[in-house]
Amino acid sequence: MLSRQLTLPKNRNFFLFGARNTGKSTLIERYFPKSQNLWIDLLDPRLEARFTQNPAELYEIITSLPDDKTHVIIDEIQKVPKLLDVVHSLMKDKTRQFVLTGSSARKLKAGGANLLAGRAFVYHLYPFTHTELGEQFNLQVALNWGTLPEIAAFDSAYDRVEFLNAYARTYLKEEIWEEGFIRDLAPFRRFLEVAAQMNGKIINFSKIAHTTGINDKTVKTYFSILEDTLIGFYLDAHHNSVRKQVSQKPKFYFFDTGVARALANQLDVPLTAGTHAYGNAFEHFIITECLRIASYQRLNYKFSYIRTRNDVEVDLVIERPNKTTIYLEIKSSDVVDSGMLTNFINLTKHIDNTEAICLSNDPFSKKIAHITTMHWREALQYIFY
Repeated sequence: MLSRQLTLPKNRNFFLFGARNTGKSTLIERYFPKSQNLWIDLLDPRLEARFTQNPAELYEIITSLPDDKTHVIIDEIQKVPKLLDVVHSLMKDKTRQFVLTGSSARKLKAGGANLLAGRAFVYHLYPFTHTELGEQFNLQVALNWGTLPEIAAFDSAYDRVEFLNAYARTYLKEEIWEEGFIRDLAPFRRFLEVAAQMNGKIINFSKIAHTTGINDKTVKTYFSILEDTLIGFYLDAHHNSVRKQVSQKPKFYFFDTGVARALANQLDVPLTAGTHAYGNAFEHFIITECLRIASYQRLNYKFSYIRTRNDVEVDLVIERPNKTTIYLEIKSSDVVDSGMLTNFINLTKHIDNTEAICLSNDPFSKKIAHITTMHWREALQYIFY
């Protein structure tokens, strides 16, 4: 069984958020075995209905537990947000620790999760990083199919495609439709495909609205649903003073390369090194790796991008407290030369207190002007460890 980089506390109340199938329950059970703790799985429709009807029953159950049952695990807490009120009350006596997992923050926002502020830490679990997969990691597999735990267990492309297509259907059915986030699934399904095809691009709400036949306001609501259900995240434009910088609109990335390709109906399109699609997938992979590692390391890093009037771009800006800011250029090439970096060199040469790094598949590190080029594994190790 593969180990995870995320370390969880045993003496604290905490939330563990993560999209479906990222391995939350598996990780929690390693720390808190079901035989030794109280587990309540709200994916069981009977338990969901029971506690929805009578949330106060949780108080009665927990106060009657024997002393050796020190932890209470409530899986998929967003299914019954009212339980948070009960949990908040029970936390006051500090006799037991609560572990609350969730794959959506949308209902919790309306259900009182803020009541636990200061009483419960917050952690996030993601698909596997390359370090977690270790010797099993394969870049081509990660770009094509992503790194959800079940993908790592499959050997065939057929099984991976079937799983990812089923994942997309499950997301629509269980996270969106059954939770009542929208009334009409058809326009949201159209939106999902277009949004996934524009993964990593600057968001143009009007263009997406026109393409999908819905209005701008609905498009913004749909993006908020993706964010709240942990299917994607915004990458904001960098706000520090950079000459010629104009774009203030965010980009949007899906949380996993394979899920993005599934939602975009592109799983049958092979990714070939040297193509535009391969470069986009590699950039997507690197950016998600950066966010995952920073989260697991509990690093208070801020991530953004830069786009100038002349369409010169810095793929990722990493602001690190008390350290230099990293300007990161992401290239999928096996060989990096100065001709590829002309715009990046010109944009970054006069910015103080920064390091400019080109991350790529080139196995050799180089110094080109003031730019340091590194293999992507080496660069991630340098930046985050």
